[in-house]
Amino acid sequence: MPANHTNDTADPIDAGGAGQVRGTGGGVAPAEAVTPLLRGIAVLRRLTEADGGTLSLSGLEKATGLARSTVDRVTATLARMGYVRLDGRDVTLAPRLMELGNAYLSALRLPALLSHRADALADELDESVSLAVGDRDGVRFIHQATRRRAMSLSFRIGDLLPAERTAPGPLFATEWTQPDWRHWHDRRATDPEDRSFASVPPRDHAAVPDADFERRTARAAADGWALDDQLIEPGLVAVSAPVRDPGTGRVACVASVVSHTSRHTAQDLRAALLPRLRSAVTQMEDDLRHAPPPAPGPPPAGLATWTGASKQELGREFVESLARGLTVLTAFGESRPALTLTEVAKATGLARATVRRALITHEHAGLVTQSPDRTFTLTPRLLSLGFPPLSRLSLPQIAQPHLTALAARVNESASLAVLSDSGEEIQYTARASPSRVMSARITVGARLPAPATALGRVLLADLEEALVDEELEAGLRSIAVPVRDRTGRVVAAVNVAMHAARRTTEACVTEILPELRRTATVIETDLRTAGRFTAVPPT
Repeated sequence: MPANHTNDTADPIDAGGAGQVRGTGGGVAPAEAVTPLLRGIAVLRRLTEADGGTLSLSGLEKATGLARSTVDRVTATLARMGYVRLDGRDVTLAPRLMELGNAYLSALRLPALLSHRADALADELDESVSLAVGDRDGVRFIHQATRRRAMSLSFRIGDLLPAERTAPGPLFATEWTQPDWRHWHDRRATDPEDRSFASVPPRDHAAVPDADFERRTARAAADGWALDDQLIEPGLVAVSAPVRDPGTGRVACVASVVSHTSRHTAQDLRAALLPRLRSAVTQMEDDLRHAPPPAPGPPPAGLATWTGASKQELGREFVESLARGLTVLTAFGESRPALTLTEVAKATGLARATVRRALITHEHAGLVTQSPDRTFTLTPRLLSLGFPPLSRLSLPQIAQPHLTALAARVNESASLAVLSDSGEEIQYTARASPSRVMSARITVGARLPAPATALGRVLLADLEEALVDEELEAGLRSIAVPVRDRTGRVVAAVNVAMHAARRTTEACVTEILPELRRTATVIETDLRTAGRFTAVPPT
C-alpha cells in the first residue's frame, strides 16, 4: 500500500452560511459530488475536533456554516445509522462510527500483522512504541503501545501530526514527489503555527526554516532512521525506523520508540534503543513477507434495503444519499482492500450510479483514492471521522448511555460491574438510576462480595443470567447478564436492581430479563466495534 495519500486539510463545506461545496485546497467540488454526503463528512469532522466528541446543534450550525434545518436532518440521519447519539440539544460521536476507520485499518492489514511486534518491543524497552503511516504531508498513528506513567503519550490512533515535527516524517518524505513538496511548502506558508493540527500544540517558538526539514529528510534517506528531539513539545523525544513493503521496497509504515528526556535524551535513544528497534523492524518486515493472504470474508449485506426502509419510515428527516454514501466505505475490508466501482456496487447492493457518485465525493474529500487500474482504496484520512476521540473510550463510557436508556425503560436502577483483581469482589464501574423515592443506591467504585450478588455470580461462573433474591440485603432483588468481548470472553456484567415489593421473581424474568439482554447486546456490539483495533479499558 502506498505510504502517502491525499491529505486535504480544507473542509468540503464552505465556511459561509450557504454551505457551498468546495474542492480540495478550496476549489469547487466536481459536479457529480453528493452535497449531502459532503455535509455529513463536515459534521463528523467538526465533532471529531470538538472536546469529548460533543457539540450542541447550534454549535454544529456555527462550526459548519450549514443551516440549522440541514444540521438537524444530517444529525438525525447519522443517529439513525448509530454514528452519533442525540441527547437533547447535544450531538455526541458514538462507537459504531469506528466501523469506518476499522474498514481502513482492516484493509491496510498492518495493525493486525505488526501490532504484536510493537507491543512486545514496548514491553522489552518499557517505552511507548507506535506505528504510523504517511498522510501526504502529515503522519497518522495506526497503533500505539503506551506505558502508564505520569508523563505519558496522549496521542490517539488516527491523530494527524505535521511531518516536520515528528521522527517518522523525514522517512516518509524521502518518497515525496515534487507536488508533495509543493503542497508541504504551501501548507507551511499558510499555517506557520500548525493551527490546523488539533493533536499538537501550536508552535510557540521561532519558525524552523523549511531547509531544516529538507536536511533531516536527506539525512534520513542516508541513515535509514530519524530522530525527533523535542520537536512536538519540550521533553518529548523519539527515534524511528521504516518498515518496508517486501514487494515494492516502499515504506509501508514507520515504527517509533517514544520517550521523555527525564528517561532518555535523543542521543540515548539512538545509541541504546535504535539497534533493538531495527531488530524489531526486521521481524516486522519478515512478518509482511510471509503473511498469508487474507481469508475471504462476506461483504456487508442488506445496506441498500436498510437505507431504503429507513427513508420510508423517517421520510424527509432521513437523508438517504448521506447514509448510502457512508455505507459505501464499509464495502472495503481485509479481503477487499481494493475494489472496482462494480465490486463496490455488488458488495453494498446499491445502484452502480449511486456508488459512482459516492466514490467521486469520497475521492474529492480525500477518503478514497483511485489507482491506474481503476480500483479504489481507502486512505488514512478516513481515521479523521471520529476515530481519535472514540479510540480512547473505556467500557464504562461505552455502556453508560445504554444503562441510562435501560433504567428509563424499566424505571429501576441499572449497573455495570467487573471483577476485582482478587476475583473475590465486584466493582461497580457505571450506574444509572431513575427518579423515585426508593431505589438501589450504590455508587460507582463501590465493591461488594462477588458470590452474594447477581453480577458476581455471572462473572464468576460465566452464567448467561443470574437472579439473586434478597441475599445481599433484605428487600433487594437483582438480575444480571454477562457482557462479552470480541473473543466471547466475559469482561463485565450488567444488572437491574429493585425492591422485592415492586416485582416478583417471575416478573423479573419475563419483564426485566429481555430488556437486560437487549442492553447487553448493544453494549457488546459497541465494544466489539471499538475494540477491533484499540484496547478498551474495563474501568
